[in-house]
Formats: sequence, C-alpha cells, structure tokens
Amino acid sequence: MSTTDAPPARATVEPLPENLSSVQPGGGVCYRIELAWGRWRRWWLKRFRAGYVRRMAEARRGDTDGAPHEILDPRDLKYCRNLCRCDWDEADDPFRWRERLPFARWGLAELQLMGWSLLGLTVFLAYYFWYLAPVPGVILCLTVYFFRDPPRKVPQEPGLMVAPADGKICEVTQLEHDEFVGGPVVRIGIFLSIFNVHINRAPCLARVIALRYLPGEFLNALNPQSALRNESTWIGLEEESPPHRRLVVRQISGTIARRIVCNLRPGELVARGHKFGMIKLGSRTELILPDTEDLRIEVEPGRHVKAGSTVLARYEIAN
Repeated sequence: MSTTDAPPARATVEPLPENLSSVQPGGGVCYRIELAWGRWRRWWLKRFRAGYVRRMAEARRGDTDGAPHEILDPRDLKYCRNLCRCDWDEADDPFRWRERLPFARWGLAELQLMGWSLLGLTVFLAYYFWYLAPVPGVILCLTVYFFRDPPRKVPQEPGLMVAPADGKICEVTQLEHDEFVGGPVVRIGIFLSIFNVHINRAPCLARVIALRYLPGEFLNALNPQSALRNESTWIGLEEESPPHRRLVVRQISGTIARRIVCNLRPGELVARGHKFGMIKLGSRTELILPDTEDLRIEVEPGRHVKAGSTVLARYEIAN
C-alpha cells in the first residue's frame, strides 16, 4: 500500500449535473404512473384541502427552487428531493409512518401496482383454475420479498467502512490511481442477486461532494465489463472527520435491474448506515476507498455482507 500521495485538500461541492433530473433518472413505467398520480393528488389537495396545503407551506423549511413541480408536502419530494433544498421536520411530516414499514419506501409504488394485480390474479385462478394459482402466487411472494427493508444495527466504532449494499463480495482489487480520491485505491465490488435486500446505505459519516449519472448498457452484474459499460450512479463522498478521506460509492444496474434510485443532495451530510437509495432487482454496488498503510480490508471474495452492518474495511486510529 502506498503513502506517497499527499492527502487531498477539502473537496469543493459540485453542483448536480443536468442529466440528474430525478432521484430515479432511468425512469420506468411505475415511475411515470406515480408521477401522474402526484399531479392528480396535488390538484385534489389544492381544491379540497386548502387548509392542509397552507399548514404544510408554513411548516416547510428551505425553498423549492429547482423542483420540477409544486411541492405541497413531503410526499412531493419522493422523486425530486435531490433537485431542491426544502424539507419538513419529522414532527410535521404526515408520511413519516412509512419509514416504519418493513418495505423500501422507493418500491412502494411497484409493490402496490404489482402486488395487488398478482394477488387478484392468484385469487381468480385459485377459484377457477386452482392448479395455475401457484404461479402468480410465487411471483407475488418474491415481489414482496424483494422490496423488504429490514432494520440494521450500524456499528459505531471510529474508522469503520460498512457495506453500502447487501450481497456477495465479487471483487477486491487494488487500483493505481483514482482521480476523485487523489491516489491509489481499493475497489470492493458487491453483487446483489434478486434475493438480496436492495437498499443502499452510506459507508461512513460523510459529506456528499458530487453525483454523476452515466447512462449505459444492462450487462449481467457478474460480468466484469458491467462496471464499465452499465448504467450507473457515481457518488463522491468525503469523510466529515479528519483526515477527511475521499471515497466513492457506485450503484450499477444489471441485466434485470434497470432502475437506480439515489436521493442524495450535493453538500448534505449523511450518517453511517443512512439509507440513500436502492437498485431495483439484481445489480452491483462498489465501494472505492483510499489505499493507505492504515487501511485493513475485512472481507474477501465470496463473503456475503449486509448493508449498514457488515464492516468491509477499517482505518486504524492512531493512539
């Protein structure tokens, strides 16, 4: 491991690139349906619940500049949180209860649209063609299982880098140089099958410096070329505590997974284990860390890890 590269100066936060026009830039059918529902919902609130709209406006913090539509309440931020700077306190958020559901909040639309349809088809077939009912029934169970969001215990020891995703370690590779990090790095790749939890979590307490969305192909995530050619979201982070290391998380699509969600804002501070997005269906997530003498890698290829709780690496803390 090298120590020849001097630590970089504190990073300057970069503005959001133009092609990141949503927290789910790849779009999708369910995404478009939910946006259409949002337009109808905002019309209904303004027409029939003017008092609620007024209270939400009074409780809102920050401005809505940059949002692609009106922001009447926290529900309207779901797909455009990264484009504006407004928020509500938890006590003023009428949708906060959804965080307690055991399902990914970014997958609730898919769960509703697919789940109820599959349930109806299962009941219909069970009544008329019972021998066919297990087919949609199994798909329904897999859909519910895929969008699960179990609680995680996040370790608090200083210097730890936790997994940004569930899955199996498919790569631990040393690279000579990374432009953002400013020196040699270790890239840790995690493959997510359709059976893994697909929520992404922050590896450490860090500030979001830059975000980049790269359209691309949808190769199998086990293919090494997928890291170079597939659609991805690149997230540049900087540790909040000295020595302010820079690191990168990459969300990479797969053959089936084609919807990447990342709701981070440039400049915001995220805690270790913070949920910031997901990749819908099988995919790959990478963590790129500065390769210094005090770095200790805690995993090897083939090991299964859990986002927010499994320690991938640690930086030794000087006494």
